[in-house]
Amino acid sequence: MTTTLMKLVLSGPGIPKKATQRSQTPKQQLQSLNALISKLTHSNLNSKALQLFIQIHASHHLQPNHYTLSTTLTACANLRDTAAGNQIHAHAARAGYRGHTHVGNALLSLYAKCSDLESTRRMFDEIHTPDAYSWTTLLSAYAKSGHIDHALQLFDVVPCRNVAVWNAVITGCVDCGYREVAFDMFCRMHWMGVRHDNYSFASVLSLCCSHELLDSGKQVHSLVIRTGFLVTISVINALLTMYSSCGKIREAYLLFGEAKTPNYITFNAMISGLVGCGRDVEALAMFKKMKESCFGPTNLTFVSVLSACSSAKMPKMGPQTHAQAIKMGFEASVLVSNAAINMYSCCGDLENAQLVFERLKEKDLVSWNSIINGYAQGKCYELAITVYWKMQRAGIEPDEFTFGSLIACSVFVKNTEMIQALAAKNGLISNTQVGNALVSAFANCGMIGHAYQIFEEMPFRNLISWNSMVSGSVLNGFPVMGLELFQEMQISDLIPNICTLSIVLSTCASISALRHGKQVHAYILKSGSDLNMTLGNALITMYAKCGALDWSSRVFQGMSERDVVSWNAMVAAHAQHGEGKEAICCFETMQELGIKPDPVTFTVVLSACSHSGLVDEGCRIFSSMFDEYGIEPGMDHYSCIIDLLGRAGRLDEAEKLVNSVPFCANSHIWWALLSACRAHGNVRLGRVAAGFLLETEPNNPAVYVLLSNIHAAAGQWEEAASVRELMKKNGVTKRPGLSWMESESHSMVKGSKCLSWL
Repeated sequence: MTTTLMKLVLSGPGIPKKATQRSQTPKQQLQSLNALISKLTHSNLNSKALQLFIQIHASHHLQPNHYTLSTTLTACANLRDTAAGNQIHAHAARAGYRGHTHVGNALLSLYAKCSDLESTRRMFDEIHTPDAYSWTTLLSAYAKSGHIDHALQLFDVVPCRNVAVWNAVITGCVDCGYREVAFDMFCRMHWMGVRHDNYSFASVLSLCCSHELLDSGKQVHSLVIRTGFLVTISVINALLTMYSSCGKIREAYLLFGEAKTPNYITFNAMISGLVGCGRDVEALAMFKKMKESCFGPTNLTFVSVLSACSSAKMPKMGPQTHAQAIKMGFEASVLVSNAAINMYSCCGDLENAQLVFERLKEKDLVSWNSIINGYAQGKCYELAITVYWKMQRAGIEPDEFTFGSLIACSVFVKNTEMIQALAAKNGLISNTQVGNALVSAFANCGMIGHAYQIFEEMPFRNLISWNSMVSGSVLNGFPVMGLELFQEMQISDLIPNICTLSIVLSTCASISALRHGKQVHAYILKSGSDLNMTLGNALITMYAKCGALDWSSRVFQGMSERDVVSWNAMVAAHAQHGEGKEAICCFETMQELGIKPDPVTFTVVLSACSHSGLVDEGCRIFSSMFDEYGIEPGMDHYSCIIDLLGRAGRLDEAEKLVNSVPFCANSHIWWALLSACRAHGNVRLGRVAAGFLLETEPNNPAVYVLLSNIHAAAGQWEEAASVRELMKKNGVTKRPGLSWMESESHSMVKGSKCLSWL
């Protein structure tokens, strides 16, 4: 009977009398229909359940009872449909069922889920004998609405505090961000001997998804094992989410393996955790395993997988995943579409990103921000600003992310000033993220004074603020100012991160500030952490550029982990100090250890050969680039090898190599050749090299001077004089020589701030 009615309800609006009256009394018919409403509600077909109630209510021979009302009110609560709920409430009052516990609790749940705290309290007061469910629902309503103090007062007067009552308060505190209260209630529950259930553990573990609270989460994990709840999938999912959110992927994998009956939440948590840790290939493999396990991906699954395709820049996998999401009916999902826009943008496919954006019927702020950011990343600055104006016309208020993307479009000062004015108009000029973007934009435009003014006026500065200002100072030729800003930052409560320290070490290297570099090194060691690979690489370069090669070697030897950048830095350090053989030895050692050289490696080792006159070794290494590693030599490599041949006086070979370059030789190659011609007195080739340089750098006096000296060295005084005359005719003058020495005086550390650049 129920199956027949289910088909009728799902297929049509009415309940035929023949279907309901066949050999049944009205009471029996109502019982069958009540069971059907309950089944529809449990199947999440709440709209169908409500539709069936309307049909029962319109029937002349059936009268809804308290079971009909309670199950239908549950459907209204699930739908958050207060209008229908209020009508049924009125019917219950007229029929005398309002004070009935089942109906009262259903009404209580309706108002609680609709966040109507006043009606929830009023309904609770109308229930004659509130049971544990009544108290739990009321407590949960107060806790989830943020009235934690009132919830705790109610908790103290609850006649029977079972695990559901405790969970109501703990979950409410978790949802509202009251971490300490939630932990305190969880501990009290444990001390009082109330046995935790899967909801208790899942709630408190959701608080531990950060490095600061990971130790607390591990203690809860131990309690889970002792109480035997590790077999419960909801608890495993909560633990898996906690470990993956904290980057503990090994522990997450172990938990995943212990899940005997994983569900889609288990897979989603694992995929999301892998994506969050940058392990995109593993995330895609887990997605494949999820499909093989016959679990249908959800919208959150596709969001994570599309994010993996974005960061890994997979131009094939991304569109395939998006196509699958559309096929499964997720095209209208704002979350999935936003992720798809971001994925296409990151893969450089702005056409499809725009198509997804335009097909999205209901766009939220993230949708607009995603497409604006996509255009900004693709350097389609005018399109990004055009979309912003469309967003304004659509009535969508911009936020800090909107202006962050727009400021990235500010390649010109006028654009930056316009966006600054828009941010001020929208009340976001004091936002830290907007301020940081403006500081960076003005610094990149060469307006360091404007950048500093914004920096000074920021009400709150974070590490990004300081990093932007320090790097901006260095970029605009004020390295000492950058070091002084770093010292100011140390006085504040902020702790420098890897990015900060890398910028400062790079600054010290650029001005050979060895003493300051050593101070930064001491600060890194004092922090007590292992030498980060990025910082180790920066220290190697800094010491090398400051003339302390032995310190570069010490840092390199002390690193627990080295990458190709570390080896490149060490090879370059030897090259800078004229130790060509040591540079080659370092180059060969890295290969023996299985570190594959990259184009930068070959540039620095060829430079080392050039400065040390190791011609045969340099030619052999140059040949090995393509023969052994499949790396096509670039402009820098040709420049180095030509310089090497030129210094050795093998100008014929150098000329042949220049003519065989598979692309148009740049000025670096011709300068190397011209310098070699000056050293070895090759007038013919010198004139050729100078001719090419004068086409690209007609106002550079060094070209004229070198060519004139080549003629003079060969005794061609008239030709030398002609070059000098040509130089005067073209209005090119040689500036007098300048020298500069960096002083590590006290003025550099204190009291030397000069604001003449403002």
